Amino acid sequence: MKKFLLFLLLVTLSLAAGAQSQQLRFGYFSYREAFETMPGYAVMQRNLNDLKNKYDAETKRAEDEFNKKYEEFLDGQRDFAPSIRNKRQAELMDLMNRNVAFKAEAERLMGKAKAEAEAPLKAKLTAVVQKIGRDKGYAFILNTDNDATPYINPASGEDISAVVREAVVR
Repeated sequence: MKKFLLFLLLVTLSLAAGAQSQQLRFGYFSYREAFETMPGYAVMQRNLNDLKNKYDAETKRAEDEFNKKYEEFLDGQRDFAPSIRNKRQAELMDLMNRNVAFKAEAERLMGKAKAEAEAPLKAKLTAVVQKIGRDKGYAFILNTDNDATPYINPASGEDISAVVREAVVR
C-alpha cells in the first residue's frame, strides 16, 4: 500500500511539473472596440438610428394626439352628459393603451432589428477571433470589456487587439 501511495505521489508530481513547463497561452482584446471598428458598423448604426427616429416620431405624434384629446376632455367634461363623458373616458383609455402597446412593440422591434443587423458583423468577428486563436495556438481568448479581467499576466497572455482590428477591416 505504501509503495502504491508513493507511486501515486510521484506520478502526480511529475504531471504537475510537466503542466508547469507547458504553460497555457491565451489572447485578449476588447470585443466592443473591435466590433465598433468593423467597416459595416457605422452603416448599421446609422440604419438603426434612422429606424429609432421613425419610431420616436410616431410615439411623439401619438402622445401629442392623446394629450390634445385629454385637454379637450378636461375642458369640456363638466358640460358633457354622463354617457358622453364615459364614452370619452373609454376612448382616452383605449388610446392610452394602444400608445403603451405601440411603444412596447417598437422597443421589441428595435431589439430584433438590432440583433439582426449585428448578426453578420458578430459572425465575422467570431470567425476572425477563432482563426487568430487557432493560428497562434491559444488555449482561449478573453474579452476584456466591462472589467471582466482586472488582471492579465503579460507573460501568459497576449494583447491581440491590433491583430483583430486589422483582420476585421479586411
